[in-house]
Amino acid sequence: MASDKRAKERTLDMIVEEMKSVVEKTKDDIFDISEEAISELEALERKLATIKKKILDYIKAENILTREVQASRQKLLLVSREFDTYSEDDIRETYEHTHEMQSRLAINHKEEKLLRQQRDEVERRIIRLNKTIHQANDLGRKVSVVLSYLHDDFNELNEVLKTAKEKQQIGLKIIEAQELERKRLSRDIHDGPAQMLANILLRSEIIDLSVKGGNITEAVSELKNVRGNIRSVLREVRRIIYDLRPMALDDLGIIPTVKKHVSTMAETYNTHIELQLIGEEKRLESNYEVAVFRLIQESLQNALKHAEATSVYVTLQIEQDEITIVVQDNGKGFRTDETKNSSFGLMGMKERVEMLNGHFQINSILGKGTTIKIILPYIVE
Repeated sequence: MASDKRAKERTLDMIVEEMKSVVEKTKDDIFDISEEAISELEALERKLATIKKKILDYIKAENILTREVQASRQKLLLVSREFDTYSEDDIRETYEHTHEMQSRLAINHKEEKLLRQQRDEVERRIIRLNKTIHQANDLGRKVSVVLSYLHDDFNELNEVLKTAKEKQQIGLKIIEAQELERKRLSRDIHDGPAQMLANILLRSEIIDLSVKGGNITEAVSELKNVRGNIRSVLREVRRIIYDLRPMALDDLGIIPTVKKHVSTMAETYNTHIELQLIGEEKRLESNYEVAVFRLIQESLQNALKHAEATSVYVTLQIEQDEITIVVQDNGKGFRTDETKNSSFGLMGMKERVEMLNGHFQINSILGKGTTIKIILPYIVE
């Protein structure tokens, strides 16, 4: 029996290590993509500088050739007027020189046009690469957050869990939750930014064809559509980033972040959510800010998505030595004695509260709603 318990414990440890290894590998892959994109970007910027210099050289040459053609035409006009005063060789030389200057000017103009097309294509590629680098950096930061969570929280989780059976159950739930989150994130990216970027690429080709065809009006119209699509992509990417970890939590603190999240959830679910803040609006230690936000986030998610509540009241009270969170909804409720082994969200909340030596209480009545009350001891050192 003891050996069986040790085997189960080793199984969970292997699962955790494998998960961390996969996330680290993903982070390295994203870094490689970013580095390759940066290298290509630098090469394209050097190429763009060279092309622009050549275009300037062709413009200078065109100015010189234009003056020479004008002078040659003037001489040709003079020869035509005073045809009898010039020899046959002079006349032939004048015609040939004028023709040569015109040919060189036409060739110079054509080559300059090709260079401008190359410049435009390189600039479009640079824009796409900059977007790729930006997205890779954003994903890298998200993966770093996930990796930090795995490294810190799973180590604490292993110490808190008492038996191999609990470890195994939590491990399986974690894997299930992780896969669901990956599917959700994959679906969000595929249905949102990926589709929008594909549309932008298609419209950029339309713009290219319109410009080449001389239809500037159509090109300008498509460019406005592209700008609108780019704004939509940025909004969608910011939403995905916010779902993973709101940047405001690090920049502004827990109070503005909670206010924003409550407002966003109310708008998304078209539901009345009332937020009451009690006590001093101040910054907390980082681990407490993360814990408070995640607890409120999970409570609201349960109330709006699972309990289908139409009204939610959230109270956040920050005192000198204690933080109290109360989330009350009028949803469909549930039997608390039936959720112990089936609701990973509630189990995760309870574990997070216990890690901070807090108190977690949940009361629910079928058809009447649910109230979650959390008390966290907090002492400013």
